[in-house]
Amino acid sequence: MTPDQLVTLLVLAAVVAALIWDKVRSDVVALAGAAVLLFSGVVRPSEVQGAFASPALIALASLFVIVYAMELSGLLDRMIVAAVDLGRKLGALGLWLTISLCGTASAFLNNTPIVVLAAPVIKESAEKLNLDPKRFLMPLSYMCILGGCCTLIGTSTNLLVADMARVSGQATFGLFEITPVGLCIAAAGGLYLLLLSGRLIRATSTSEPPRDDADQLIDMSGAQVGAPEVFRPHVDLDRRRAALSMLVFLGVIAAAGVGIAPIAAAAFAGAVLLILLRVISADEAYQGLRPEILLLIAGMVVLGIALEESGLASAASDALVWASKPLGPVLALALFYGATLFLTEVLSNATVAVLFTPVAVALAESLGVSPRPFLVAVMMAASAAFATPFGYQTNVIVYQLGKYSYMDFVRVGLPLNLITWAAGMAAILTFFPL
Repeated sequence: MTPDQLVTLLVLAAVVAALIWDKVRSDVVALAGAAVLLFSGVVRPSEVQGAFASPALIALASLFVIVYAMELSGLLDRMIVAAVDLGRKLGALGLWLTISLCGTASAFLNNTPIVVLAAPVIKESAEKLNLDPKRFLMPLSYMCILGGCCTLIGTSTNLLVADMARVSGQATFGLFEITPVGLCIAAAGGLYLLLLSGRLIRATSTSEPPRDDADQLIDMSGAQVGAPEVFRPHVDLDRRRAALSMLVFLGVIAAAGVGIAPIAAAAFAGAVLLILLRVISADEAYQGLRPEILLLIAGMVVLGIALEESGLASAASDALVWASKPLGPVLALALFYGATLFLTEVLSNATVAVLFTPVAVALAESLGVSPRPFLVAVMMAASAAFATPFGYQTNVIVYQLGKYSYMDFVRVGLPLNLITWAAGMAAILTFFPL
């Protein structure tokens, strides 16, 4: 093992341990690891500079501003309330319709504020209908997670994987390139939640004593675009600002979707346009930014560069190739998907993306197949944290609001992990042949 590999391995172990320990902010942990790698010479200043100026960070920062403008106009709040009002009129079917609409919106907007705004109203609506709110709150979180897997901007994890793949020499991902796979996974997961989750929740939560969650803190440091403390509910609707922010947002999606401009360029132009149109002031735009998220991703990108440059990613892929060659590329992809999926329950999405993206490229090239299916597997699996209440931010929100037990998430989420794993494999092999 070379000195650079040893330093990178030690930094990686320290970062993972600190994230599991969860006593230090994740962005501070990532930046500390990047600083050690830079100081020790494992990565060069130019590589660090490239990480902080990556298209993924530009796209995310710009989306922060656009979505915050939509929230400040009262549009996001009005959309959620209107959807839930429809649910009240249609009963339990209406609540499921609302959950589906929230999942659809999560393909383009951050699912964290959507769940923050929708969860209390769904809880109230269920209670007025004499229905158990637990039956709907956990599916709300899960469907918003699944919705985020359907587009490149649905989650910061997808942008991070796409950016690291670009650095590795792979072709840029299109905005809707992963949508067929994401839709298949969301459809399979949605059917499971609709048909079976209620029975599992009732079977596991009837004997749980009530908990006092007043002292529990919600860690939103890994949120996709924005966070609940930034998105303030019950904002009066400003029709001009709402219309302009929605038009700009749709314009960004259209420009990126048809290939007029990359998502980073389109989102950046949209954010600047909102400021020029005075839909949002420059000061408000800065308030909407989440530097802890941007710096977390930048630090993780630096760690990913070190894994690739030091040769550790190649060494890991060689070990995987040695273990999986007798199985063939299809089983190798299945095992790779599963490893990514279950590690996400322990580590943050960004950490898993950084660990597995360079390995995905190297493993595929060693097997003589296209890296695309392996990269899509990372995107899908790294966001699919269902088996614990702390694997994803929205899970924590409904865990506290619905007073679920930990085992509710294990018994409902673990089968969902397996179902999305099977659906993801089938969809990837269909739309991204090896």
